[in-house]
Amino acid sequence: MKNRDKKSTTRRHFIKKTSLATAAMGTAPLVFSGQPNEKIVLSKQYRNQTFSSNDHINLGLIGSGIQGIYDTRAALSVGGVKLVAACDLYTGRLDRAKELWGDHIFTTRDYRKLLERKDIDAVIVATPDHWHKKITVDALKAGKHVYCEKPMVQKWEEGQEIITTQKNSGKICQIGSQAMASLTNEKAKQLYQQGAIGDLVMLDFFNDRYSSEGAWQYPIPPDENPETVDFDTFLGNSPKVAYDPIRFFRWRNYKDYGTGVAGDLFVHAFSSLHYILDSMGPTKALATGGLRYWKDGRDVPDVSITLYDFPQAKSHAAFNAVFRVNFISGSGGGSGFKLIGTEGEMEIGWNSVTVKRSKLNMVPGDYSMVAYTEATQEKIRMGYATTNEINRKSALATGTTTWETPRNYKGSHHDHFYNFFSAIRENGKVLQDPTFGLRAAGAALLANESYYKKQPVRWDPTTMQMV
Repeated sequence: MKNRDKKSTTRRHFIKKTSLATAAMGTAPLVFSGQPNEKIVLSKQYRNQTFSSNDHINLGLIGSGIQGIYDTRAALSVGGVKLVAACDLYTGRLDRAKELWGDHIFTTRDYRKLLERKDIDAVIVATPDHWHKKITVDALKAGKHVYCEKPMVQKWEEGQEIITTQKNSGKICQIGSQAMASLTNEKAKQLYQQGAIGDLVMLDFFNDRYSSEGAWQYPIPPDENPETVDFDTFLGNSPKVAYDPIRFFRWRNYKDYGTGVAGDLFVHAFSSLHYILDSMGPTKALATGGLRYWKDGRDVPDVSITLYDFPQAKSHAAFNAVFRVNFISGSGGGSGFKLIGTEGEMEIGWNSVTVKRSKLNMVPGDYSMVAYTEATQEKIRMGYATTNEINRKSALATGTTTWETPRNYKGSHHDHFYNFFSAIRENGKVLQDPTFGLRAAGAALLANESYYKKQPVRWDPTTMQMV
């Protein structure tokens, strides 16, 4: 009760705040004065730094596919970072790496040769999910800092080994859910802590897609063959099957190598949610769905709905969450991430945060009054007028306000890598360390556990294991 009372006091002071500021965001008036669609531009300041050639962080890329390329582009947008090596099991991607970043970079199909190099300080692990744990652990043991793509693990049981190895190594390990370090997440966290939406009661997350690419039917190159693709190494510890380029280039469609929509999409939402709320995660999940359209041999659903229960915690009330993905959305697609509270709602996007506050109507209307005589209705209204006086401050607190990122904003992906490299240089902390990464991945992967078992499943977010 003590924590809840403190949060209520903060909420009462929310409207009295004339400005909110953080080190990364300039002051901006926070006034819900009933003005329709008020917009405020956030500010972001980047430090001007120069680095000598001897002071660069040398980077190696393990997994030079789609996400690996986008990760590397974001990493190289941070000053003082240089790519020196790339690894992939398809030779065409190694050619593409040289095409993008120069013939001087070292390329190999064996990640162990990359880890042996003394000139590499940090690596990006952007492989299929079933290789995340093995390569991350090997890289940390080899003395490399690691940026591991989400989900941190394919199976929640793998997480503790990464946590232990990172602590023993003394190296930095950042999990790559790139929206985590965004300016909008930072603002949303601030607004939530100030009580902008009251007590949280529900999260509504959805991701709708309407394209073959969005449904993971990625193109297969014409030169694929057992010589250009090291398929046996790709399989790793998964069941042995004959060479199949579809499994290699569209690995997300198979639970032997990927984690379905839970590990690809849900985990992003959990990372942001846990950060904004300072939450450790849910305790229960119930999933349903099915393979409704993309019947191309995949064994993961293309429509997925999961309900999560979050218990009361120091930083939030008990609430429910709905996670929904539809890969054949005839509406054309779209996405949303909305926190709904007792006093308002907050929608968080890549480049904006919108808070909408409405007045809670406590006075009965015509629908319920119709059963009473006119005289009785008048007495009822007078009674409500006496016991439910309109609070003027509450009335002034309604309206919609949107905070938008500035034009010079470099994006959340840049910010996440900036956080990673700053932690390396300053021996500091990252936003998404392996413990945080396991809590996000573990919560997301409950959707798979429930879906395939066809029953609710329970999770202990403190010990980070199923119960």
